[in-house]
Parts: sequence; C-alpha cells; structure tokens
Amino acid sequence: MKTILEALYHGKLQPNMTIVPSHPEYRSAYKQVTAETLQWRERLGEEVFRELEEYLDLYDSVNSMHVEAAFHQGFKLGANLLIETMSNRP
Repeated sequence: MKTILEALYHGKLQPNMTIVPSHPEYRSAYKQVTAETLQWRERLGEEVFRELEEYLDLYDSVNSMHVEAAFHQGFKLGANLLIETMSNRP
C-alpha cells in the first residue's frame, strides 16, 4: 500500500487489533484480572459465572461503543485543529 488511506480502504490497517497499552501497570493489572476471574468462576459455579459473563459482555459492548464515540470525536477534533492551524485565519 502506498498511503495510509489506501491501507484503511483495503482493510490492511486495523489499529484496534494491535493496541498494547504501554502503561507500566497494565501487565500486572491484566494478570490480576485473570487470576481473580478464575477465583470468581470457582466461587460462583459454572451456571452463575456464565450469567455474570453475559452481563460483563454486555458491559464491554456498551463501553466499546463509548470508546468508539470518543475516538471519533477526538479524531474530528484533531482534524479540525489541523485545518485551523493550516488555514490563514487568525
């Protein structure tokens, strides 16, 4: 691909698939979440835990919609900043 726009158009660029947070506490927090998930599965039993997973999936879905909207708004803001900066307007 010659340009980023071409890569996006042809489905070759999927930044959401390659994001790895660089926050120093990310890996440790992720390990803790995994360990606690296993503990909750044991405490609740398979049936109740399955119901909890369905709830968490719904929550993740809502959160993903919010993150997507925030991304769109941030991208538009950045583009408008660039337009304003590059224009001759005071």
